[in-house]
Amino acid sequence: MIFITAKFRVLPEHADRWPEIADAFTQATRSEPGCLWFEWSRSVEDPDEYVLVEAFRDDEAGAAHVQSAHFKAAQETLPPHLAETPRIVNFAVPQEDWSLLGEMEVKK
Repeated sequence: MIFITAKFRVLPEHADRWPEIADAFTQATRSEPGCLWFEWSRSVEDPDEYVLVEAFRDDEAGAAHVQSAHFKAAQETLPPHLAETPRIVNFAVPQEDWSLLGEMEVKK
């Protein structure tokens, strides 16, 4: 899978509304056949920073994502709400889902 983590520094005046601002892009991406997950989290240390954790089935699914109409629309609609260019880590992982964190196994 292609695993991507990106940090979005949102302008303070838009930070509380970021989930709403990014909602159309988020929902459209989650509907892509090759999207495994697309999840936003807000930093507990910096209320203006959101972290996006996303994964796509393979290179083709990742390419389809960046070539989609909703991605192109997001390239126009999201940057005016940002304080800086998002930072990203993007790599291929030889698995298809999350692994269990064995060091913190929950025993039932």
